[in-house]
Amino acid sequence: MMRSMFSGVAGLRNHQFRMDVIGNNIANVNTVGFKKSKVTFQDMLSQNIRGASSPQGGKGGTNPQQVGLGMTVGSIDTIHTQGSSEMTGKTTDVMVNGDGFFVVANGTNNFYTRAGNFDFDTAGNLVNPNGLKVQGWTANAATGVIDTTQPLGGITIPRGMSLQPKATTTATYANNLDANAAAGTVVSTSLEVFDSQGRSYNVPINFTKDLAGNQWAVDVPAVPAGMTGAAVTAGGPITFNGAGAYTGGSPVTVQVTYAAGGPTTPQNIVIDMTSLTQFATTSNAAPRIQNGYSSGSLTGYSIDKSGMITGLFSNGQTQQLSQIALANFNNPGGLVKSGDNLYVSTNNSGTPQIGVAGSSGRGDISPGTLEMSNVDLSQEFTDMIITQRGFQANSRIITTSDEMLQELVNLKR
Repeated sequence: MMRSMFSGVAGLRNHQFRMDVIGNNIANVNTVGFKKSKVTFQDMLSQNIRGASSPQGGKGGTNPQQVGLGMTVGSIDTIHTQGSSEMTGKTTDVMVNGDGFFVVANGTNNFYTRAGNFDFDTAGNLVNPNGLKVQGWTANAATGVIDTTQPLGGITIPRGMSLQPKATTTATYANNLDANAAAGTVVSTSLEVFDSQGRSYNVPINFTKDLAGNQWAVDVPAVPAGMTGAAVTAGGPITFNGAGAYTGGSPVTVQVTYAAGGPTTPQNIVIDMTSLTQFATTSNAAPRIQNGYSSGSLTGYSIDKSGMITGLFSNGQTQQLSQIALANFNNPGGLVKSGDNLYVSTNNSGTPQIGVAGSSGRGDISPGTLEMSNVDLSQEFTDMIITQRGFQANSRIITTSDEMLQELVNLKR
């Protein structure tokens, strides 16, 4: 009799645990990146009334007789299914499509989160709403190259940061030189050249058709203002075959020297001519690209699906600035919720596997989007009804057992 009452008490207590979990799920239905939990029950210790016996002496075997002593919570699992997406239009709002967690740190410990509602603070640090720094890798300031084998660090992009100027060292010419041009015809072009201080110069480049017919000499006819010298020091003439395709001539090297106040070391610009053609049409040879530029300041940035943050600068250049890291776990269900949409790794979650989004099973990153809670209200309300009925039935166990005990006491009368 008392066993049934204790079973009922266990049922009441554990159905209350389940209702607590359901209530928490519903409360967080609109929490960014929230993952719902699920409670499963299991039976508790059973008391043996009679053990099992094997067949013998012409009689069959008997099964054991046991009386259960109630139930308990078997597990409270976190369900890491994908939540729906919400478009926000804010560049620093990011979402993981697939597996993986953002890594944030307080300077001492790393935490993991699916909530990508990030923003920049006054110092240019990319942080979550609690001020934890989003972790990733920062590009080399000079080359713009990101080394993802280096340790993680906070992502910092100061507002108005500058891009250092770069001297022109290479250029490429494209388009056409007229095959019908007479020998001695000169095609004049101009190549923009930057020095190491970011000053811009227009260096004239002439193409002169040789008597050979399919050859063009390359020279610098005049020294631009601000320079003391400009000349072709290597390469040329450039040659074409009968079909008008480029066939030879080493890259043309133009060497320039600057006047007082400019760089003191001569500057070599190697010009690739392989994209030129010689067809019977108007000459329109012109520089396509050159790798120099003046200094510029940061005017904006973008984030791609790999978490790469690319800066947009006032001089028209773009450069990789940082890359957001993602962590994956062999057992995400082993993570512990620590509040504020954060998780902490445990012995059963496995060590975090840090890497780039879109690699080694990690999901892609969607900028301007947030992951919503994966709570399904219809499922939660259904579970709530089932839990309520379970609680109600267990309470009936206690009241009915009490009535039976009352009848036993009344035997004394």
